[in-house]
Amino acid sequence: MQPSYITTPQGRRIAYHKSEGQAPGVVFLGGFKSDMEGTKALHLEAWARSEGRAFLRFDYSGHGHSSEAFTEGSIGEWAEDAIAAILELTTGPQILVGSSMGGWIALLVCKAMSERVAGLVGVAAAPDFTEDSMWAGFSDNQKEELAKNGLIELPSDYADDPYIITEKLIKDGRNQLVLRSPLSLPFPTRFLQGTLDEDVDMSVALRLLDHAAGSDIRLTLVKGADHRFSDEDCLAMIVASIEDVIKS
Repeated sequence: MQPSYITTPQGRRIAYHKSEGQAPGVVFLGGFKSDMEGTKALHLEAWARSEGRAFLRFDYSGHGHSSEAFTEGSIGEWAEDAIAAILELTTGPQILVGSSMGGWIALLVCKAMSERVAGLVGVAAAPDFTEDSMWAGFSDNQKEELAKNGLIELPSDYADDPYIITEKLIKDGRNQLVLRSPLSLPFPTRFLQGTLDEDVDMSVALRLLDHAAGSDIRLTLVKGADHRFSDEDCLAMIVASIEDVIKS
């Protein structure tokens, strides 16, 4: 099935798949250099259709079928893409499901328009990772290379090609940090985190839980789960978390 497209106010062409259904709808926000064809996105779409619930998945610019090059993007621009997709393609408050970087993007959406958020499910959410994981982990040589060339290469556990990390990504990320200022989540919020996640440490999930303000925020640690969080049991937990948010 070929995707449909919208054009954001910034002129980027965003690919998406949308299923009609009952409210509140579910919006899936994928991870860094991921796309809307991943296991979690497709599983949740199938679940939503079986339940008759509205569902939206899309590709940020520079990802999947959307326009632009990956190396031209940034956290702020990808958050703009998410906001544009939600505003144009959904009606009323939505349940956001953010995976890895998508968890950070979801939090930025919450800050920008909390009135359009009915609930939040974070799966191995990675807020502020460009600063706290990437930049903090760079050697002096890597920082010098980034300043000199505007980019560096990092090995990827998920693809043959390395990640190209740009100076733009790092600098823009500093303008999008969510763990340094008040973070209000005034709706049912569920965070899921694997104990064997080598990309997002459990300490990040605990810091997010401690930092966020809200009356209905819960964190579930899953022993043995890794960053993909995509086996049968983990997928069932994501669905159960969405259903819990709907009931709440």
